[in-house]
Amino acid sequence: MEVLPVHVMALVIGFILDLIFGDPYSLPHPIRWMGKFIAALEKPIRSIFPKTDKGEFRAGLLFLIIVSGVFTAGAFLILFICAKINVWLLLVVESIMCYQMLATKSLKTESMKVYDALEHGTLDDARHAVGMIVGRDTENLDAEHVAKAAVETIAENTSDGIVAPLLYMAIGGGFLGVFYKSVNTMDSMIGYKNDKYMHFGTCAAKLDDVLNFVPARISGVLMCIAAKLCKLDSKNAWKIFKRDRLKHASPNSAHTEAACAGALDVQLAGDAVYFGKVVKKQTIGDKMRDVVPEDIVTTNKLMYCTAFLSLILGVIIGIAIFIPTGW
Repeated sequence: MEVLPVHVMALVIGFILDLIFGDPYSLPHPIRWMGKFIAALEKPIRSIFPKTDKGEFRAGLLFLIIVSGVFTAGAFLILFICAKINVWLLLVVESIMCYQMLATKSLKTESMKVYDALEHGTLDDARHAVGMIVGRDTENLDAEHVAKAAVETIAENTSDGIVAPLLYMAIGGGFLGVFYKSVNTMDSMIGYKNDKYMHFGTCAAKLDDVLNFVPARISGVLMCIAAKLCKLDSKNAWKIFKRDRLKHASPNSAHTEAACAGALDVQLAGDAVYFGKVVKKQTIGDKMRDVVPEDIVTTNKLMYCTAFLSLILGVIIGIAIFIPTGW
């Protein structure tokens, strides 16, 4: 155990477990617990403060502190107790914790449902399948835009579903991964710029931007390298990554989308409909051809290769931290 830090060994084991098992719906999962806790806590916290912009902001700040604090402290306490009992128990529990913070196989599984529906089902089946993994309205999408939406969500979630939590766990172990995912889950649930969440979700959205700032850029670079390994258009991946990676309202969301669009020689993003309203967005990449269902399969290969590269980087980071500190 002294050759490698326990949390790095746990990260590698957790990564392998994720590739094998994914996210079985029959088993309890901390991310789903986070979602239920966030949904249950929102109304009580909001009721404490006045219904003003400042009151909503303060409610959102308290909400962020409570949610992230509860799950991060809980994860830290579990690992601390395990460490006091036995190092092998710590390894087992932290491996499971790391596994549950990653989404490599589940991202592939859910996106391939869209591919299967496009290839073997009806357009309505495909619209329903993609509606399960994207936030936009999908009932009027044609086949190309269904495939495009699936490709976009694979690319974008490669960063915050795989690379970012992996890097945080490489630095600080499972509990730091839990902290990251608690903030990221809050952002996905309350980080909307609409009347309901404009002020309440500000703190969660801004902290998520901070936490993803470096990982998003690393993810884009790793995906460009992965494009080369996957024998895709790596030259164009670098070109579009450098040119279009900031073409998004979020400072972090377009990096992997840009790399992916370049690697596939397609155009992603553009206008989309949310809750019945058209939201104007810049396009990413050059439309050298149409997006087709097979691009979903290719993007998953690109995502897997990026995930393996991020694991290698994570192990290097974890060892580099461990050698001088002994932690």
